[in-house]
Amino acid sequence: MATARSGLRRKIWVAFILQAAAISFAAVLGVYGASAVLKHVLIQRALQEEATHYWQRLASDAQAQVPDTYNMTGFLVPAGGSQAALPEKLRPLDVGFHALSRAEGGSLVLVERDRNGHMLYLLFKQEQVDSLAFWFGVTPLAIVLVVIYVIAWSTYRTSKRAVSPVIWLAGQVQRWDPKHPEASALRPENLPVDVEGETLVLASSLHDFASRIESFVERERDFTRDASHELRTPLTVIRVAGDMMESDENLSPLSRRALKRIQGAGRDMEALIEAFLILAREGDTGLPDDDFAVSSVVEEEVEKARVLVATKPVELRLVKEDDFHLHAPARVLSVLLSNLLRNACHYTDEGSVTVYLRRGSIAVADTGVGMTPDELARVFEPFYRGGDRKKDGQGIGLSIVQRLSQRYGWPVRLESEARKGTVATISFPLLPPMA
Repeated sequence: MATARSGLRRKIWVAFILQAAAISFAAVLGVYGASAVLKHVLIQRALQEEATHYWQRLASDAQAQVPDTYNMTGFLVPAGGSQAALPEKLRPLDVGFHALSRAEGGSLVLVERDRNGHMLYLLFKQEQVDSLAFWFGVTPLAIVLVVIYVIAWSTYRTSKRAVSPVIWLAGQVQRWDPKHPEASALRPENLPVDVEGETLVLASSLHDFASRIESFVERERDFTRDASHELRTPLTVIRVAGDMMESDENLSPLSRRALKRIQGAGRDMEALIEAFLILAREGDTGLPDDDFAVSSVVEEEVEKARVLVATKPVELRLVKEDDFHLHAPARVLSVLLSNLLRNACHYTDEGSVTVYLRRGSIAVADTGVGMTPDELARVFEPFYRGGDRKKDGQGIGLSIVQRLSQRYGWPVRLESEARKGTVATISFPLLPPMA
């Protein structure tokens, strides 16, 4: 909740800070530009006009005095006259505008020569320029920045109050348990008084949505509970009846073959029901996590699969190169491995089906019909059947394998070549060795 609550507020705060900083930067640039204009345009123009005015006065009065005020000082060097009376810092200056350094007095200087060869030097004090720049630049800038910051802070407070209902709503939703969303907090009578407009519509929609989720979760829970009991009961009856019929020595060969098909279909149906019930549960399978040796599950599933190849010239064997432990529902691994074994046995009419148990992986290799590259690319699609399509099957075994492997993080890799067989490998994250 803290992340959701601070995230939106922080973004708004950062947005206003950046906005105020950008406006401040633009204002500073504006004042700096104004200062440059003041120094290099207005003052230069004033000096130019002052020089023009002096030349006019000198033309009408040969004894006209050069400007000498608090801010401006003038010097005149007659044509061919000596520069002895001229300050040393001005002597090397050519005609035009010049800016003296602070060490030289920091003045702006205009040097002009009239048509008679007289040289006029006009100096404007830099201190006065800086003072003008301060009073006509920095002071208004400070006032403008204060106004900007006050407006930005007021706008931020207003925006914060405007988004507070959204932040409250995000906090309520973040506290929800996905399996048991508490929609009661979003009932109209429980909403804060400041929740209105679009936020009210959103809260109402979320309340309706959460109520529907609750009903869906309850329906899923009822279905898996009822299906677990109701679907297994008739299959148990069929399996027991089949075992009793199998013990009858008077069965004809035709009846015994039919009985084998019934028993095989029953086993397939039991495995499918088990897989569907696991996949039907959202997230939690309802099965306990155990620390178990993988070899115990593999050995059990290999023994169960022997009946699938009992009537075919196929050797089913287990090669245990290493063993390791998992922390997961053992039943999930049983369902996953049984589907791979059933698929391998189903599509292998002669040769072998070999299960390799290695450190961190289980591989099921067969010498069956195999698959082409095009079939291999589609093998995980539901109801798609590669290889020999004349064989019985639902085409969903490998789809179930993929969905279970994705849920538990056990990636499955298939390698196959037409008429040479298939290798399915399950990889597992390893637990540290048990004490």
